[in-house]
Amino acid sequence: MVDTDDEPGSLGYGTPGVLAGWLPGIVTRVPAAGDVIGRGQQVYRVDDRPVLLMYGDVAAYRPLAPGTTGADVRQLETNLRALGYFTAAADDTYTAATAAAVRRWQKALGLPQTGEVELGRVLFAAADVRVEAVTTGVNQRTGDGGEVLRYTGTGRLVTVQLAVSKQRLARAGVAVRFRLPDGRQVGGRVERAYTVIEAGTASGAAPETRIEAILSLADPAAVAGIEAAVVTVTFTAGERKDVLAVPVAALVALAGGGYGLEVVEGPATRYVPVETGLFAGGRVEVTGDGLREGMTVGMPR
Repeated sequence: MVDTDDEPGSLGYGTPGVLAGWLPGIVTRVPAAGDVIGRGQQVYRVDDRPVLLMYGDVAAYRPLAPGTTGADVRQLETNLRALGYFTAAADDTYTAATAAAVRRWQKALGLPQTGEVELGRVLFAAADVRVEAVTTGVNQRTGDGGEVLRYTGTGRLVTVQLAVSKQRLARAGVAVRFRLPDGRQVGGRVERAYTVIEAGTASGAAPETRIEAILSLADPAAVAGIEAAVVTVTFTAGERKDVLAVPVAALVALAGGGYGLEVVEGPATRYVPVETGLFAGGRVEVTGDGLREGMTVGMPR
């Protein structure tokens, strides 16, 4: 028995992140939607000076200068080392050696050689990013933390919105199948799932809770050339092999509690208490004393 459910999903690049503009000045260059940016490369320019991408899990949230300590310092040093500006082992302390490496990096970029990294000069992201949309144009002022652009990773992902009652479908690591718009099928799995709460509106609409699941494709090449599409996702919530099953409608509520089956044996019938297991496709897994394959069971009228 297999408990499956088909749900619509959106093929894309996942939920976008927001790049806020913290450098005061005028935007002088922005990327185009769809551009892919790698480590050390320019994301956009303020006052004709670049904002750069570096890899890291901790978002940029403060200026970095000699004496600063923390995971973001280690991230900076790791990137400067990968880019060829820092030769020591990365650690959590911004030292004179860090400042010297920053000055070399700044000189190569045409930036003032201060040895410090101001807030907003670097975007930390887990890997290469793809520009989803640009929301601030050239000649606009930045520096107040307003949104400049939205970005995603470069991997192809499918996002599915589920009712809370279907949370059982979206367990991390569970295998799924995708049916593409052209009818082809490709495998995948659930990467993560989380609860999303939509606030109520001023017009009186109640808050809405749902489950958002992010799924990966086993063969990303199968969707090459498809920027966005609606796909059908088949979730397998449960699977049981070599079990006895009957139509759900055959279950009878017993006077003493629980369920039973009316077993038909020639002209006679008897009731057998059963334990239920997986429900799927209108059938239910059952176990009970004396049950065997091929038995005839009654259906309540």
